Amino acid sequence: MRFISRTSKKAGISPGTLVHIGEKRTDEVRITLIEYNQVDLSEKTIKDVSELSPDLKNDQTVTWLNIDGLHDVSLMEAVGRTFGIHPLVLEDIMNTSQRPKVDDFEGYVFITLKMFYLNEDNTVETEQASIILGRNYVLSFSENIRDSLTIIKERLRSGKGKIRSGGADYLAYALLDTIVDHYFIVLDYYNETIESLEEETIERPRPDTLQAIHTAKREMIFFHRHIWPLREILGQMKRGDLPNIQSATQIYLADVYDHLTQVIETTEAFRDILSGLQELYLSAISHKMNEIMKVLTIIATIFIPLTFIAGVYGMNFDYMPELRWRWGYAAVWGIMITVAGGLLIYFKRKRWM
Repeated sequence: MRFISRTSKKAGISPGTLVHIGEKRTDEVRITLIEYNQVDLSEKTIKDVSELSPDLKNDQTVTWLNIDGLHDVSLMEAVGRTFGIHPLVLEDIMNTSQRPKVDDFEGYVFITLKMFYLNEDNTVETEQASIILGRNYVLSFSENIRDSLTIIKERLRSGKGKIRSGGADYLAYALLDTIVDHYFIVLDYYNETIESLEEETIERPRPDTLQAIHTAKREMIFFHRHIWPLREILGQMKRGDLPNIQSATQIYLADVYDHLTQVIETTEAFRDILSGLQELYLSAISHKMNEIMKVLTIIATIFIPLTFIAGVYGMNFDYMPELRWRWGYAAVWGIMITVAGGLLIYFKRKRWM
């Protein structure tokens, strides 16, 4: 129902009309502009797209415009006018329930995907990210204001490695590589969770254990469903099916593709393990129930003849041979103990205990 309530905002609206679909936000959007080449780098935070210079798309520098926050419709319209972005692309950027995909438009490539993060409280958070790759510029968009791309900014500032000389396509690769690296952090968290659930299922299964397994499996399905389309996106990029990507960068994209394949295979393995844990939990509970029923059955079986004996000697007849016997009470107890002991020995020999 949550998905329907989000997408229903677009019902009846003409295509290309910008409407933010997602969590309602009122915080200020952060816009970071970085322009660089092999020698120089300029980094600043701007308040409005109008502050961008007219020669933004010159061939001497690579321009990276990073926008954190997707709820400002007027800002997105200004970005579209400045860079010549199609309204349908802007519409997809602002729709945070958009399925990951890649589109080839005239002059640029549009990529949208999901980012996953592990918060300090050990909860997994997801948000939508979009990348527009032009000939010498990159536009990146994310839902929240966070410092997940700080490592790329540090590499640009230090000038180490190939990022300052690799061009806009290399910067797009670096962004995708960082996002995929965060997937591994999330997988490490799920790995620890599954190991804990496995130990708990074997040693002390409880109703809460089954609920935790269901929750983890549902999260793994959600995770897999949102990272699987990225495989096709990276496949097209590494094969050179999209413009603005140099052959030298395709090698690095192939490496990210391999990493993503590893993530997907691990996710599928985790999903199978969780399915196995569900069956193991049910088997453990069934085995525990069988053990309980076995004990109760043994106790009931032992007490059946004892109840019979006690019932016979509890009948109110005046003429019963043992009623006047001095050792009658002790004899009945002896018979009961003998019967109970004999049944226990019989059960042990049959290996029912």
